[in-house]
Amino acid sequence: MNRKLSRKESRLGIAMISPAMAVIVGLMLYPLLYTVYLTVADYNVMTGVGSGFTGLEKYIRVIGDSQVWNAVGVTIYFVAGSLLLQMILGFAAALFLNIPFRGQKYLRAIMLAPWAVPTVANAQLWNWILNASYGALNKLLLQTGMISEPIVWLGRPGLALNVIIVADTWKMLPLFVIMLLAGMATIPESHYEAAKLEGAGVLASFRLITFPLLKPMLLVVLILRTSQAMKVFDIIYMLTQGGPNNSTMTISYYTYYQTFGLFDFGYGATLGMIVTMITVFIALIYKKILKADDVY
Repeated sequence: MNRKLSRKESRLGIAMISPAMAVIVGLMLYPLLYTVYLTVADYNVMTGVGSGFTGLEKYIRVIGDSQVWNAVGVTIYFVAGSLLLQMILGFAAALFLNIPFRGQKYLRAIMLAPWAVPTVANAQLWNWILNASYGALNKLLLQTGMISEPIVWLGRPGLALNVIIVADTWKMLPLFVIMLLAGMATIPESHYEAAKLEGAGVLASFRLITFPLLKPMLLVVLILRTSQAMKVFDIIYMLTQGGPNNSTMTISYYTYYQTFGLFDFGYGATLGMIVTMITVFIALIYKKILKADDVY
């Protein structure tokens, strides 16, 4: 009797979620298959005219495109710089906010403010801060005597990408802090008490308890942030549009340029697939290095 009831409940559950699952799969599967089709077909999306399959021609074209390799290099620098800075600051902020003190809850709430700011608004804010003529940063540095003339923050090839990393960090740092705080909340206090009895200090407790038990959460955060950083577009578009001299031309912005600037949808789709494959590959590397499964 119980087995029959269980089967009926299973069928009812499947029937109820099937429409939603069909929509989700359709929204995910169709765009993916269509993107793959555009990478191997000679098809004009604007006119709807095609002349058959081209095979791996577009992928071979990517290999010989020097601008792609420049964009990949810029993207790797942006991803590595953003993640490194955000991970260091995120751990420091999370460890501090995990210590009980008066006003802790209010400070945690304030920490969320940058994350709540829309990306376009964030880009406009930093555009005002970094403006060479009337920017707040230059005015502050001039008034304190740290510089003698305004700095063109977004106009120097060696500087523009670094300040964009800082702007991105200001907005995305709360994600690291929130996720790490959530992970720290799951660590039993008895672990730290036992470590104190064994004579372990703060650094030893972090190395032997906090960091190992935070590996699963850190894996999730790194995968999320890597996928976001790999496809960074809006802040690049708002601040530099890939300049100066393509020094901030990330692979996502180059994909946008090829797709909607030159209307080469097939090549843009190919670049998008390559970005996806690179992101998945990096996620597997994270999992291998962190070995998050070993924690359980």
